[in-house]
Amino acid sequence: MYRIDRATNSIQALKKVSFRELGFRERAHLQEWIARQPSALGEDLLIIQKEFAGFSDTSERLDLLALDKQGSLVIIENKLDDTGRDVTWQALKYASYCSALTKEDIRQIYQDYLRKCGRTDTAEEALGVFFEQEYDDLTLNKGVTQRIILVAAKFRKEVTSTVLWLSSFRLRIQCFRATPFTLGDDLFLNMEQIIPVKDTEEFTIGLADKAKEEIEGVETEARRHPIRRQFWTELVRAMNATPSKLYANISPGKESWISAGSGMRGVGFNFGATQRYARAELYIDRGDAAENEAVFDRLYADRAAIEVSVGTPLTWERLDHRRACRIKLEQPADVFQKEQWPAMIAFMTDAMVRLERGLKPRLKEG
Repeated sequence: MYRIDRATNSIQALKKVSFRELGFRERAHLQEWIARQPSALGEDLLIIQKEFAGFSDTSERLDLLALDKQGSLVIIENKLDDTGRDVTWQALKYASYCSALTKEDIRQIYQDYLRKCGRTDTAEEALGVFFEQEYDDLTLNKGVTQRIILVAAKFRKEVTSTVLWLSSFRLRIQCFRATPFTLGDDLFLNMEQIIPVKDTEEFTIGLADKAKEEIEGVETEARRHPIRRQFWTELVRAMNATPSKLYANISPGKESWISAGSGMRGVGFNFGATQRYARAELYIDRGDAAENEAVFDRLYADRAAIEVSVGTPLTWERLDHRRACRIKLEQPADVFQKEQWPAMIAFMTDAMVRLERGLKPRLKEG
């Protein structure tokens, strides 16, 4: 960091020093500076307590407790020249403790802080001013919205590594490097957000959201597998109780569909079951769009006779934007609602028997 000298049109290097060299202490100085000027952390924060120890069954104290403009609690942990190894775990504990604080708890905590500061206004009044709305209309500490800010002159690798990993799970945690400088008798303090890097914070949060969605998607899909397998087991059993032998040698799977051969290469009699529909279909995919469309068009040319044989109108989907083609019977359903299974299975097995009766003989032609 440099000081600009207008008179000489030059810059003078500031000397980087440690807090201990200057005789500064964590609570008496760094903590007080932030408490008096929380905007040094790059946003409007309302400090509501210092050395907060209002946790049940523990004597631990967090350095600073604040609220941001969205009503989320912000746990601020200050370390002087070195974070140490355990600051992340310490802050996580405090965040978990604070997650249970109610709006009334927060009001009382802040009222106690105002009293210690010698102020005579009420917490309701001060909160109303900060949020620019009536206290009764405020929502504070909603859900899992707690944030963590770590401040230190030096962050150990085990700390930054843990913070970056936690951030990928959308935990809102920031690291600020506090660096003191001197120039003669003048002292300077630089507060720099290093995680996430300020210029890329929005992008980093976006990546974390995407990663979280992907993880949740994988976990959700894994939970669905046993349900689908059970559904297909019952459907195959019901199908094999019909005159059709299509599914006599088909094993239940975990996907949203199962397939049986038609006797014609690349053409299958498929079942599909999702949160949106229950379906029986003839699916045509011989590996070539033109070949698929030729099979579909030949069947469609005999549409009237086929639908008479099936006993109901069919949905014909040439799917010109895709390689495959489809002929189906479908109705709304949700396979993850087990109470719907009897009606779904009855519809799907009946539909498949009809499709086989109307389409299979024609697949042998040509």
